[in-house]
Amino acid sequence: MPDPIEVRKVPIESVTDASGLARLIADGVIEADRVLAVIGKTEGNGGVNDYTRILADRAFREVLATHGHPSPESVPLVWSGGTDGILSPHATVFATTADAPASEEPRLSVGVAMSEVILPEDIGRPAMVEKVAAGVREAMKIAGIDDPRDVHYVQTKTPLLTLATITDAKSRGQDTAIEETGPSMDLSNSTTALGIAVALGEIEMPAAGQIHKDLSLYSSVASCSSGVELDRAQIVLVGNVRGIGGRYRIGHSVMKDALDADGIWQAIRDSGLSLPDRPHPSDLGGRLVNVFMKCEADPSGRVRGRRNIMLDDSDVHWHRQIKAAVGGVAASVTGDPAVFVSVAAVHQGPSGGGPVAAIADLG
Repeated sequence: MPDPIEVRKVPIESVTDASGLARLIADGVIEADRVLAVIGKTEGNGGVNDYTRILADRAFREVLATHGHPSPESVPLVWSGGTDGILSPHATVFATTADAPASEEPRLSVGVAMSEVILPEDIGRPAMVEKVAAGVREAMKIAGIDDPRDVHYVQTKTPLLTLATITDAKSRGQDTAIEETGPSMDLSNSTTALGIAVALGEIEMPAAGQIHKDLSLYSSVASCSSGVELDRAQIVLVGNVRGIGGRYRIGHSVMKDALDADGIWQAIRDSGLSLPDRPHPSDLGGRLVNVFMKCEADPSGRVRGRRNIMLDDSDVHWHRQIKAAVGGVAASVTGDPAVFVSVAAVHQGPSGGGPVAAIADLG
């Protein structure tokens, strides 16, 4: 049986601020050598050259090293760049604990794993799907989860294409699925999501021609991010296990579109919190740790039948617009703008919507 989990959300007050993590350790809330993973939002542009992710990564690893973590370089730190609109930079810290109440109810468990190296020629192709799926299955074993229905959130970080990696592939006689670095972020995310869906039995292994094209294929628990920080899939799998003990539980749902606040409330209910029929942020009573969601501009260019111009806007990329819009919807539910909203959600939830997971403190 894996150890029970302590999970806390901390603010990030500047690009290199990891003081929230340091305070958790100093106050005895968590122990540095028990930190399993960190999932956070940084304030950069969210693109290929968003180096705020690297700065945050370095700052948090330095805190872990200072406080005695034996191998801080091995801890998955998954950073999603871009806090557009009212979104606030923050990090959610997952750690094991030796001080947790016993419970036979489903309680939070976390499994972390790394895939095999993902080559630049794998991105957007079945080889990447297979490598991610194998990593997800390993993370399930580590979390002590046998039934895929007990998995509620899989956060990944995978490589995207850069000029250097495209050149590397060519030097070895290989080609890449595309040669544009920016769009490769979306392609990496969508291919990873299919790997998660395959591992959890949500879909069969897709054909090459379905990747990033057949939008009927998706995972309802995948949240995939990509960047320049690594060369394999970094996987943080979160679910529930009976008998593990602890205070926390996770649930999930899907947002059907960018305005689907009910989808967020459903994920919160699924985490174990009792809510009235017409809930308000005040009903949460400080028991919601965080929500995690993916979003995507609907390819139809419409939301609830109304036209929008996100996909036609040449001044501000739609990534930033939809992230800000969904961030506002999420913050209106939680009453807290420090929510995890990530973009590029192809194969992650229904087209134009996206998965949402919620972690609650059940005491």
